[in-house]
Parts: sequence; C-alpha cells; structure tokens
Amino acid sequence: MQTRIRVSLMIVAGIAATGLFLAGCGNAKNAGQKPAAGPPEVGVVTVKPQRVALTTELPGRTVAHLIAEVRPQVNGIIRKRLFTEGADVKAGQLLYQIDPATYQAAYASARAVQARAEATLGSVSLKAQRYRDLVNGKGVSQQENDDAQAALKQAEADLAAAAAAVETARINLAYTSLTAPIAGRIGRSTVTDGALVTANQAAALATIQQLSSIYVDVTQSSSELLRLKRNLAGGVLTSGADKARVKLLLEDGTPYPLPGTLKFSEVTVDSSTGSITLRALFPNPKQILLPGMFVRALLEEGINSQAILIPQRGVSRNPAGNAMVMVVGAGEKVEPRIIKVERTVGDSWLVSDGVKPGDRIILEGIQKARPGTQVKAVPFEAKPAAAAKK
Repeated sequence: MQTRIRVSLMIVAGIAATGLFLAGCGNAKNAGQKPAAGPPEVGVVTVKPQRVALTTELPGRTVAHLIAEVRPQVNGIIRKRLFTEGADVKAGQLLYQIDPATYQAAYASARAVQARAEATLGSVSLKAQRYRDLVNGKGVSQQENDDAQAALKQAEADLAAAAAAVETARINLAYTSLTAPIAGRIGRSTVTDGALVTANQAAALATIQQLSSIYVDVTQSSSELLRLKRNLAGGVLTSGADKARVKLLLEDGTPYPLPGTLKFSEVTVDSSTGSITLRALFPNPKQILLPGMFVRALLEEGINSQAILIPQRGVSRNPAGNAMVMVVGAGEKVEPRIIKVERTVGDSWLVSDGVKPGDRIILEGIQKARPGTQVKAVPFEAKPAAAAKK
C-alpha cells in the first residue's frame, strides 16, 4: 500500500516538473521574439511655390567694341613707323609716315596753277567791266562785250578748277601721314620702313581694337527664343527690371566680375544652324577680355513667381523614360507620380505638371517606399529616430 502511494506521488511530481519545464520553454521562446515593427520612415520635402529667376547659359565669343584697319590711301614708300606694336594709341596719333616729296611737289604745282588762274581772272574781270560800260555808249560792239563776258566766266571756272586741284593735292599730301582713326590697342605691323604701299591695298598695315568695353556674341536656337516669348506672353514668366543683365563665365570656368547688358538680337535666323545671334556689351577696364576668347554667357530670361522645384535626387525615370517621383499620399501610402520637367535650376528640376503645392515628395528611404505601402513621413532635414540613436 505504501509502495503504491509512493509511486503515485512520484508520477504526480514528474508531471508537474514536465509542466514547469514546458512553461519555461514557452516563456523563453516568447522572450526572444521582437515586438512588431511600425511602417518604415522616409524623408520627404513638401512642395512649395517659390520665386525663381531663370537663366540660360549660352556659348559665345568676344568681339572688340571698335575695330579699325589702317590702310594707305596714296602710293609711296614707308619712311618711318612711329608706334610700338601692342601699345595703346590715341585717336589722331601718327602711325606711319609715307615719303611726301612727290605729293609736296604736286601741291606746290597746284598752288601755282591756282595763282595763275587768279591773275587771269583779275585781268579778264576788268576787261569785262569796261566792255559792259562801253557797250551802252556804242564804244564797243555787242559781240565784243559778249566775248568779254564769256571770257570772264571761263576765267572764273578755271580758278574754281585750280582751287579744287589744290584741295586734292593737299588731301593727298595729308594722306602721307597715316594716323590712328580710333583710340585703342594696336597690333603688329605688316610692313617695315622702306616698304612700298599702294592706295587702298587689300592687306592692312596694322589693326587697332578698342578694348575698354567688349562685345560678346552668343547664339540661341530659334525654338528656345520662341519658348521664351511664349512663356512671357502666357504669364509664366515676368520680365524683371534687370532683364537685360548678362553674366559671364570665362574659359576656365571662373566668373567675370562685371555684369553686361544685352544690346540686341539678330533679326534673321541662320538657315544653316537654326540659331539667332545675341550681342551683349561688357565693360573691360582691366582688359581681361580679349577678342576671340570663348566664353559662356548667363542670360536672365525672366522670373517665375510660382515655380515648383524638386531636388534631382527625388526624381527617377520609369521604363518608358518619363520622369516620376514617389509621393506620400492619402493614408500615408506611397503613390508614384509622373511629372513633366522643364529644365534644371541648380540641383533641382523645374516641374510644370504632375505635382501641386502641398504634395510630399520622398527624397530619402525611397528604396523602402514601394507603391501602395504605408510609410512614416518625416522632414528630409530631420534624421530618422533609429539613425539618431546610433
């Protein structure tokens, strides 16, 4: 009897121990499980219209403000060159001296002819006056008076021709001194002392360029010009007070310190390139800009007062090549959105369609943002809580 009781107690104790062991195992298993995770966090930026000044970057070349080629207007031998190549010259400064001997002789001869014509005119004038008085008293015939008056007119014409010849000879003599037509920097001389030059020859003796201010000629496609005019007419862009201002980037990418002004645009389109030439004028006091340099001009098109900009990191392309963004929509769920981008502005895209003010665009954690999934949106500038703890 006691033996049976002892066996029964041992069975009960074993069952109880087994129950405690199984309970302990269950608690240990539950203790190893993590609580259910919430929706993933994504960094978003809220779309807000803003005022943006739009610019266009166009390639161009610098052109001297004024250019004058020095050419002889009479034939002769260069007696002396009177300037230093590469120096600045003033308007009217003597540059070359052509041997003036033959032109001085021609001028003196013309003066002598003029003096003889003046003497002849004086004698003929007195005779004509006397005949005019005598013809009334029948002292001379009418024919003799007419001949005297005709001789007077011929003498006057001879004097006028002699005076014109003197002026021509004087001008040719003056042309033997070649002066600078404009102020500026003169280049190299193509002739030396003793060279023979001819009037109006094709080759210039030297070239003067005025560099205190300089033109920049840039080209813009006609389609871009039409788009700009359409945006201005439709009110998308407004013209600012400084709409004619132009900035410049030099060949090495450094900005030119002084702004320029847009002077005019060509009135015809180049049929071979489909582009229009625009000309801007820049001050050049230190002569940093030299003719022929390649530059890039930044033209201010206008101001978009309701521009929507989306950072480029938030824009991707779908298989069809369309630009798209991920938006946190209703119920904090991710929605893909096709957008229309116009151009880049800094590190952002200018968007004309597909999003509206107040939309939340996902910029960070986009790999977790699958369409239709629920997410937790936090401002892009703020770090997620998990990253902050780390």
